[in-house]
Parts: sequence; structure tokens; C-alpha cells
Amino acid sequence: MHAQSPEVKDLEINKDRLSKKTLKAIKLRALNLKTGKNDAKSLITPYSTKDDWVIGEIDTPVGLVPQVSTRLSTRDRWGGIKARWGVNRMDYKINPGLYAVGNPKADSHVLVTANYKLTFDMLRKELSGMNLWVLVLDTKGINVWCATGKGTFGTRELVSRLKRTRLNEIISHHTIILPQLGAPGVSAHQVHKQSGFRIVYGPVRAADISQFISSGMKATQEMRQVTFTAYDRLVLTPMELVQAIKPSIILFGILFILNLVGIGPFGLVDFYAYLGALVMGCVITPLMLPWIPGRAFSFKGWLTGLIWALAVNIINGFPVMPVYSTLRAIAYILVLPSVSAFYAMNFTGSSTYTSFSGVLKEMKTAVPAMAVTVTAGILLMIINSFV
Repeated sequence: MHAQSPEVKDLEINKDRLSKKTLKAIKLRALNLKTGKNDAKSLITPYSTKDDWVIGEIDTPVGLVPQVSTRLSTRDRWGGIKARWGVNRMDYKINPGLYAVGNPKADSHVLVTANYKLTFDMLRKELSGMNLWVLVLDTKGINVWCATGKGTFGTRELVSRLKRTRLNEIISHHTIILPQLGAPGVSAHQVHKQSGFRIVYGPVRAADISQFISSGMKATQEMRQVTFTAYDRLVLTPMELVQAIKPSIILFGILFILNLVGIGPFGLVDFYAYLGALVMGCVITPLMLPWIPGRAFSFKGWLTGLIWALAVNIINGFPVMPVYSTLRAIAYILVLPSVSAFYAMNFTGSSTYTSFSGVLKEMKTAVPAMAVTVTAGILLMIINSFV
């Protein structure tokens, strides 16, 4: 009984998404494995008919490698925008395997990246005019930075992918270039021991790849520096806003029910007060991150939320307007900063400012404090409705 090849398993799972050419190539390879023959070319990395960024195939000693375009189409850009907003985010990935940029030869460089399509697109658009190989690891559709923390961009997957693509039979050297942000997840000496390949760590940013290679794979200090600019933070905020929608809908539903049973009223002021706190935590705090005092994200979010709570009270005439009671003003001071702190703390998983252990430590302190203050604030609002 013959073991199934990885491509045959992919065939069984993704029949409807693969092109006829790909299906034929996979079946041919399966037949070659079964009969022991290797006299016909098979496709090393399966791809879908929807993958219009594949523009051809490169012939190698062990099979055909998909050749990819370095120009992003409107469809690619639109897919990236949707992924930023959480639309189809968990399935925005490409098949892992080996790809070609330009017309690489046996002595061409090999880059390693993740199979999150947004990451793959950001890399290939920087490779215009170059001839090289791109080895894509199965990171379950997660970017390099996050996949390193989750263990999917790691030594085992890298060694496995090197063997499955038979890269040592395609190239004449044994050097691969990994992104610097993937370094914590990969043991270079274990990779060399298990596969014979030597690892060189490339620059932090894909935009520096061309210069890095042309300079003999020597990185400048700027190439090694991890930055997290205002723009870098801003492009991550849409995902934070989308994640906040579900708990917000639940909250609005609860307030609506409380109004129906006569415990209220919770009205327009409460609505925009909450939305403002949400924006403070999901957008303003990440955008202003380096300039807000404090180290913990939750504390930074609490400060911006406090400013918003004071603004809400002033906008509504406190303490001049008698209709706006002291209890409700205090409730806003308790609730709104905590709401902002909660959403700001969620941004820790998107930043380069924190470690996993640091996040856990922060949560142990911040979450109970948020729960107490929010509960106290809501009780004050309810009491205020009967006063």
C-alpha cells in the first residue's frame, strides 16, 4: 500500500478550487509515486483557477513551479482591504509550497514567508525585476509575526516544507532567507542539522529585500530596526473596530430590554458616549500610543477614555443642567474609561510593544478592575433612573 502524497491529500480536500491543469498534474504525480516512475513533470505547488496572480509555470528537475506576478491586481487590493476589515480574514490564504518570481535558476535566492495572502502580496510586489524562489510555509493563514508566536512559523514546518518541495534538488546552494520577525520561532542550527540548509535572516520590511540581496545579503542597522509607525498602527484599527461590533450589539440589546421593562431610560447620550469610548480604545489609543503616558495598554486606554468621559459630562451641561444628575456623571467616569481600556488592551496582540507574558500579567490586573468599575457605574445609572 502506497502512502498518499501531500498533493493528493490537497486534491481530496480542494477539488472544486483547483484548475484542470493542476488536477491533472497532481494525478500524474500520484501515479508516478505509485508506479515508481518519474518521467513526466508534475506540479509541485497546486493552485486554484481563481489565483490570477499565477502567470505561468517554471520547469525544474522535480516538477513545475507556479510563477507569480509582482503586480497586484484590483482583485488583490480589494481582497487586502476586506481582510483588513475582517471579511474572509480567516480564509485569506494561499496554498503553501514553492513559487517562482521572474525566471529563477538553480543559483537564485530563496525567500521564506507565510501563507497569509496579505503577507504574500506585500512581499511579491516588492520583487519586481528580480529572479528568485519563494518558499511559503503553512502558517494557517496567519502573518509571520503572529504565526511565530503561535508556533506555525517554526522549525518543524520549515524543515517539512523544504523536504516536501524537494528544494535541495531544485537549487544548487543551501541557503534560505527568512524574515527577521520569524527568527524567534525558528532554530537555525536545528534546520541545518535536519535539512542541510543554512538560514540567513533578511530585513524586517519587505521593501528592503531588493537592497538586502544586492548588497550581498548584508543588512543595515535601519533594516534590522523594528518600527511601528502611526500608519502601521492605523491600518490595524479597522480589524479592532470589527471585533468590537459583536459585544456592542449585545450591549445595545441589553439596554433596549432594560428600557422596555422600565429600568432606564438609556437614551441617545448613552449611545454616543459608549461609541466614543469604543473609538477612543480602538482607534485613538493605538494611533497615539507612543505619546500617551504609561506602559500598559489598558492604562493608556483608560486615560483616553477618561478624557472622553469628562467631555461627555461637559457637553451635557454638568453640573449646571439639573436634568443631568451627579450619579450619571459619576457613572460615566466609571464606565467609559473602562470600556476604552478594554478595547485598547485588545490591541496588544497587534503590536510589537508587548510580549505574551506581559499581556497575561496586564490582563490579570486590568480585567478585574474593569469589571468592578463597569458594574459600579451601571448600578449608579440604574439607581439614577429611580431618583
